[in-house]
Amino acid sequence: MAAKTYDVVVIGAGPGGYVAAIRASQLGLKTAIVEREHMGGICLNWGCIPTKAMLRSSEVFHLMHRAKEFGLKAEGIGYDLDAVVKRSRAVAKQLNSGVGHLMKKNKVDVVMGEATLPAKGKVSVKTETGTEELQAKNIILATGARARELPGLEADGDRVWTYKHALQPPHMPKKLLVIGSGAIGIEFASFYNTLGAETMVVEVMDRILPVEDAEISTFAKKSFEKQGMKILQKAMVKQLDRAKTKVTAHIEVNGKVEKHDFDTVISAVGIVGNVEGLNLEGLGVKVDRTHVVTDEYCRTGVEGLYAIGDIAGAPWLAHKASHEGVMVAELIAGKNDVHPVKPESIAGCTYCHPQVASVGYSEAKAKELGYKVKVGRFPFIGNGKAIALGEAEGMIKTVFDEKTGELLGAHMIGSEVTEMIQGYVVGRQLETTEEDLMHTVFPHPTISEAMHEAVLDAYGRAIHI
Repeated sequence: MAAKTYDVVVIGAGPGGYVAAIRASQLGLKTAIVEREHMGGICLNWGCIPTKAMLRSSEVFHLMHRAKEFGLKAEGIGYDLDAVVKRSRAVAKQLNSGVGHLMKKNKVDVVMGEATLPAKGKVSVKTETGTEELQAKNIILATGARARELPGLEADGDRVWTYKHALQPPHMPKKLLVIGSGAIGIEFASFYNTLGAETMVVEVMDRILPVEDAEISTFAKKSFEKQGMKILQKAMVKQLDRAKTKVTAHIEVNGKVEKHDFDTVISAVGIVGNVEGLNLEGLGVKVDRTHVVTDEYCRTGVEGLYAIGDIAGAPWLAHKASHEGVMVAELIAGKNDVHPVKPESIAGCTYCHPQVASVGYSEAKAKELGYKVKVGRFPFIGNGKAIALGEAEGMIKTVFDEKTGELLGAHMIGSEVTEMIQGYVVGRQLETTEEDLMHTVFPHPTISEAMHEAVLDAYGRAIHI
């Protein structure tokens, strides 16, 4: 059978791949997308979206327990874990079929199966019915990543879970160990802890949420501990002894090994890129620690072959993948105003309770890069709306270049900060200075006023503190 010819073939239909395919088609390029599992990829089916649905359930549960504070009555409060999971899966399913509809609407051919690249410009797809051959001058790799498994700590789906098992739990954990305190680990710790699991988080670095500003990490740790979590920093899980109903973890802290029993362990120790089986080495693509090496325009060095999203390295964020997808489609279409995606302009969000969000450099990173900085802080306790909502736990921190007034970074913890961080992201995109932000009128009463005050505070002008 003759190979079908396209302008662009995208491999992987996650938030990078399907967005790249839509943009390529919008620009008049004949496009096909190959997906081996589910449209929408991990993010939509097993990551960002279903976890947010589950976290919303735990947030409502938490608020029900606080009913009295708000002058309300709620008695006999409980939950049905199966129903929580069912709602989360229904949300993912709805969006999954939405992506299929978008492919049809944008006239993108969908090929379900496993792809390999036998030669430059050629894609061979193993489908349920046989093999389909495609050829294209431009191929975009968007194959994503999967959970990293450490030797001896591998998931078994029964007592030791990855994120996938944690989204469809075979049982409700009573005593839970979470290994790793990045966004995935902390979100699951937050979810299960709120539902009543006795939760311990073990982090190998010197603080939890290690990519965040140190002050935010400290604030988060205090907050989580107040909610009953036990947090071990500079600690390492050396081995897991598995029994039928429990797992004994050997945890090294300060050079000493302690043993702790749990009924459930969630491993969230990072990710590895899906680079296998594609014949990348055969094509001369450089792979470094499971990630494809690219330039700032996502080019692999092999003509016509691009890599976007998680497979192309950090930051491992869906919105970064989507923007890279759009950028590469525009590059292929020959548009001349294409800008590379700058990692420091991408916000990171963690949907624990309280939420965490940041963009740009931490105070330490800015100083390390040689900037002389001005730093502002504002606590939610000084914000009327936060107090009215009963969400007075939080803070916002801003980092400015003393010389130019450039906003170098913003770091937030508290209610709805994942929605508010975008204000600072837009500001940075427009190359805003402290003066622009100070002159901006923020609506009252909103939590966003704390963003204004954090800027004013950097220059000794805060009003409400």
